[in-house]
Amino acid sequence: MAPATAAGRPVKHLTVLYDAHCPLCVHIRHWLLAQRWLVPLALVPAASYEAHRRFPRLDHASTLREITVVGDSGQVWQGTDAFIVCLWALAEHRPRANWLATPAGRPFARAAMYTASAWRQAVRTDGSPEGAPALEGAPGGAPEGAPGPACDDHCPAPR
Repeated sequence: MAPATAAGRPVKHLTVLYDAHCPLCVHIRHWLLAQRWLVPLALVPAASYEAHRRFPRLDHASTLREITVVGDSGQVWQGTDAFIVCLWALAEHRPRANWLATPAGRPFARAAMYTASAWRQAVRTDGSPEGAPALEGAPGGAPEGAPGPACDDHCPAPR
């Protein structure tokens, strides 16, 4: 799996939109920041001012329901595909991402996303219904296809 634009150009940069009110999402954000990247990542809170500024035509309500990754040429991945693309951007996990993108590996990627989604719904910290818009006043950081950090005060410190 090698995410590319419709014109076949390689992806040079990815933006990961994550739910800043989800402890699991925030933990994964910190984990991604600690990894060695093959493709640079920007991690931006979903539905934040910064997300709306960067991607004005994106369905921001959907980015609160599932992980969303936007490529530098406008590609958008959500859910299982976004999970795989995030791993693909990491030096130590690209081989795993390539396998998860195959017919043999995809059920495992879907199972991981299903488990994360169920856990996430149980622990959201903002008290609003899943998927409700949560615009933030301060900065945080398209067509379909094949993943400056900011953090709210409630983010745990990286481990």
